[in-house]
Amino acid sequence: MKVEHHVNETGVVRRLLSTPGRWAVVGLSQNRSRTAYGIARYLQDLGMEIVPVHPRAESVHGAQGYAALAEVPGGIDVVDVFVRSELAGGIVDQAIAVGAKAVWLQLGVVDEAAAARARAAGLDVVMDTCPAIEAPELGIR
Repeated sequence: MKVEHHVNETGVVRRLLSTPGRWAVVGLSQNRSRTAYGIARYLQDLGMEIVPVHPRAESVHGAQGYAALAEVPGGIDVVDVFVRSELAGGIVDQAIAVGAKAVWLQLGVVDEAAAARARAAGLDVVMDTCPAIEAPELGIR
């Protein structure tokens, strides 16, 4: 089966970044040197609720952490994926399973097959970019 190359839709990116939502940030820990730490704060500054998801289940930026997506109570609007590309497909499958509305694979995280599975399941997909890059380009503050 041939997998189509994913292209991010500007309208989807704009909607996800400008509509307050609940973002499960997979790979977010208290490690301040990791990109996820700064981006999670940036998402909060945009008005998003963050939910840290990391095996250590650490609370970050005042938000309760969970060890896995399946443990997060309540709905999830966006699953923000901060893991290596080879692990992203499993996270996308978990996002589908928990009923997330969208997946956002961070800059450098690419899995075309996983993106196709998410789209087929009705999720919005953004891949290989970052909210801190996209929001300013779209005039979102």
